[in-house]
Order: sequence, then C-alpha cells, then structure tokens
Amino acid sequence: MISKAFAIVLTLIFTAGVAAAQKAEVTVVLNEQFFDAFVDSVYQNFDPPQFNIAGIETARAGDEIAGYPLFQDLKALNGGPTNTAEPSCSESITVLREMRGVRTAVKFRNGRVYMPIAFSGEHALPIIGCVQFAGWAEANIDLQFDAESQRLLGRANVFNVNLNGTAGIGGSLIARMLQGTLDSKLNPIPLMNLDKLNIGVPVPSSGSLRMIPTDAKTEVQNGSLNVIV
Repeated sequence: MISKAFAIVLTLIFTAGVAAAQKAEVTVVLNEQFFDAFVDSVYQNFDPPQFNIAGIETARAGDEIAGYPLFQDLKALNGGPTNTAEPSCSESITVLREMRGVRTAVKFRNGRVYMPIAFSGEHALPIIGCVQFAGWAEANIDLQFDAESQRLLGRANVFNVNLNGTAGIGGSLIARMLQGTLDSKLNPIPLMNLDKLNIGVPVPSSGSLRMIPTDAKTEVQNGSLNVIV
C-alpha cells in the first residue's frame, strides 16, 4: 500500500513538473457579430453617444481653406448658405448608428482592427457662426495589454473623414476634431478586463487557486479577433 502511494506521489510530481514547463494559454475569440449586437443594444436602449467639442483644438482656420475662396469653402462645409446670426451652437459630435449606408461598427480586416464611424455635429467657426456637418470617418484601433490594470486596451486613430456633399472640403478640419474628441473622451478604450477570465479551482480546506494573466497578444483574422492570454 505504501509503495503504491509513493508511486502515485512521484507520478503527480512528475506530471506537475511537465505542466509547469508548458506555457499555459487561454484564447478568447471575439467576432464582428458580437460587436454588432453590442452596438445595436447601445442604440436601442440609450441615446446616441454625443461628445462636446467646445474645448478641442481644431487648428487655424487658414490651414483648412488654403487654396479655396473663404466663403465658398465654408458654404460647402455647411451644405448651404452661411448664417452669422445663429444665436447658439451645440459644439458637439454625435455618433450615429448609420449614415448613408455606412454603419458604425468594428471590423477585422487584413490584420487590422478597423472602425467606420458615422456622425453628425455642429461647430462654431470664426466669422460665419455655427456650421453643421455630417458624414463618416475611418479609424484604426491599435491594441495593447496593460499588465497593471489587467486590461486589453484600444486606441482609435482617425485616418480619413468623408463629409456629405463637400467633395472632401473640410475633411481634415473635422478629422482633427474627431481625433481630439477620441483622445480626450475615449482613448484609451478598455476592451476587455482580463482579470475576469480567472478560473477559480477549489482546494479542500485550503481556499482556491486562481489564474492571473501575465501577458496577452492578439491575432486579427478576417471577421474575428483572437485574444491569447
């Protein structure tokens, strides 16, 4: 009996040594359908997200109108006649679910996390007053693991803006405002709390063992994101 017990102990020790030498990993797969359902629930249960842009630096107006007659450019950006007598301006950007067939969503394409963002907004410009704008932007999301907070974080970077009916005029100005809004209000974006992935293993009379993430890497495939913890 003693020899059998000793053999069992040796087997357990050997098995534990082999397991310790191996790299323990857990893979979580997130697909586009998951994020679509999440975004749908936001718009079904809450008002569209809206961000104040009053304090965001948008660069000099002259940078945007170089090469264009001043009022022609601003009229095109506004989509109609200018109005210097407008008494108020919301100074905000509203993220819409959809704009002219482009839906706010999270896409996984060509090894990148890609995010089209539909929006509308109002911004007060010098001389002409409140300007209304709408369109959609393109952004990439860079991912990183923050070991201290045990979170997978994303940082959205706007690289293109398409404004309705302006032939590209005003796009770089709105891009700066959108990036400023993301940096001040959203970035970095907490995508996943990895400490919630802990698996508690009960140990009789001794409490429990807990899995603690030490690192995480991501693999972007077409249509899905693999988070390897």
